[in-house]
Amino acid sequence: MSSEPEITWEVARSKPASFYSTYERKDELQHATHYCPGCGHGIIHKMLAQAIDDLGMQDRTVLISPVGCSVFAYYYFDVGNVQAAHGRAPAVATAIKRSRPGSIVISYQGDGDLSAIGSAEILHAANRGEPLTVIFVNNAIYSMTGGQMAPTTLLGQTSTTSPHGRSAAHEGYPLHVSELLATLEAPVYIERVGLGDNRQIAQAARAVRRALENQVRGLGFSLVEILSPCPTIWKMSPVEAQHWVHDVMEKTFPLGVLRDRTQTAQAVPAPDPPPTLSAVPRILGVADTGLPEGLPRVADVPDVNLQMRVAGFGGQGVLLLGEVLAEAGLDAGLEVSWLPSYGPEMRSGTSNCHVRLAREPIDSPLVTHPDVLIAMNEPSLRKFGSTMRRGGWMLYNGETLPEEGSSKDVHVLARPFTQIANDLGDARAGNMVMLGALLEIAGSLPQTSVESALGRLVRNPRWLALDESALAAGRRLMRESRAEVSHAG
Repeated sequence: MSSEPEITWEVARSKPASFYSTYERKDELQHATHYCPGCGHGIIHKMLAQAIDDLGMQDRTVLISPVGCSVFAYYYFDVGNVQAAHGRAPAVATAIKRSRPGSIVISYQGDGDLSAIGSAEILHAANRGEPLTVIFVNNAIYSMTGGQMAPTTLLGQTSTTSPHGRSAAHEGYPLHVSELLATLEAPVYIERVGLGDNRQIAQAARAVRRALENQVRGLGFSLVEILSPCPTIWKMSPVEAQHWVHDVMEKTFPLGVLRDRTQTAQAVPAPDPPPTLSAVPRILGVADTGLPEGLPRVADVPDVNLQMRVAGFGGQGVLLLGEVLAEAGLDAGLEVSWLPSYGPEMRSGTSNCHVRLAREPIDSPLVTHPDVLIAMNEPSLRKFGSTMRRGGWMLYNGETLPEEGSSKDVHVLARPFTQIANDLGDARAGNMVMLGALLEIAGSLPQTSVESALGRLVRNPRWLALDESALAAGRRLMRESRAEVSHAG
C-alpha cells in the first residue's frame, strides 16, 4: 500500500509586517479596517506597508496621518505615528524630519486635506525641497464629511455643494496639484498613478516604493498622486468606481511622471547636530544659572502672581510696555507670558496685551480678570474696566476717571501720563511713565532687571535715555500719589 504524497505549502502573500497583527479600533472587527468596500485606501495602505517591509525601514518610519477617511491610519501601521490637524501634515512632517533626520517620514493625505485647507503647507514644503515622501490620495471629492466638492472635483461632477455639477464659471477648474508642484525647482520626484485596473495598481506600487527609496537615499521632496475610487460617495459599485478612475478621472488627471531628478539630485546635507545641554547657556549668552550675568536670582524676587492687561490705541506703546514687563520677568527668573492683540492699523487702531508674571508655571496666557489694568485711553477703560479683580490696580491715562469707568473696589490712579511724558521731551514715552508707576505699585521686579530688558528692546540711545527718565518719573509720581489714590465706587 503506497503512502500518499507529502503536501508542502508555500506562502505567496501575507499581511506586511508593518501592519499591526490586529486592529484595535473596534472590539468586534479587529481583523478589518474601517474603509468602505472598494475604497482605494486599503490598496494604498497595502502597497505602502509592503514597500516599508521591502526596504527594511519599519523601525525608523514615521507616518503622518491626516484628517479625512484615512484619519485612523495609526490603528493599522506598526510604525511611528503622528496625527496632524486638517491640512497640516506637511508642516508636521517637516518638523519631525528636521528634528529626527535619520527617520523616514511619510505624509499621507487625501485631496480635500492636501489641495484645499492644506494647499499652502504642501506648496511650501515642496518649494523648500523637504526630504519627505508624500502620498496624495485623489478621489475628487470630500468623502468623510459627506461628499462636498473638493478642489479636484471634475467639471460636471455632482456633489452635495455642486448638485448641478461643477461649473468652471462658478466653481473654477479642477486643481492639478502635481502639475503645479512640478513647476517648482526643488521637488525631486512627482508622479501621478491610478487604481483603475491591475496594471495601474502595479505601477502605483512601484511609484510608492520609488518615492520611499528617494528618501532613503537622502534626496529631496517626492510626491505620488494616486487616483483612487470612492464607491460610497460616488454612489457606484466597487467595479464601477474602479472603471470610473480609468475611464473618466484619467482624462482630467493624466497619469505619468511629471518630475524626475533622481539621477542628478544631490543628497540633502545632514543638519548640524543639536547643541549639548551644557552649551545652551553659552549660545544664549547667559551664565550657567540661566540668568544674564549680574541680575538677581529668582530667590531675590518677592513672591509674585500678577495678571495684567495693557490697552490703548496703536502707536501708544502698548505692546512695548508689555514686552518690557515680560523680558524683565524672564531676567528675574520668573515664569512669564506675553500675548499681544492688535488691529491692522499702524496708528489709532485698538491694541492690547495680556501679561502674566508668576513664581509657578503659568497655565494660560489669557488674562480675563486682571489684577492690574493699564488703560491708555477711555475706550480701553470702558472695555476692560469692569473685568478687574476686586482689590486690583487701575492706571488710567487721564485727568479724572470717567463715570462708570471701572468696577467697584479697585485702586485707581488717574493722571495725564501722556502730558507728563511730553514735558520730559516726547509724549510717546507716556507708556514708560505708566510702567514706572506700575513697577512702584507691584514692587515685584528688581530695577536691574527692568533696565536690562529695556536696554535690549530699545536700541536707540536717545529713546533709551528718555524712557529711563520716564520710568523714574512714573515711580516718583506713584510715591507722591499713594496717599490720595482712590477706590473707585
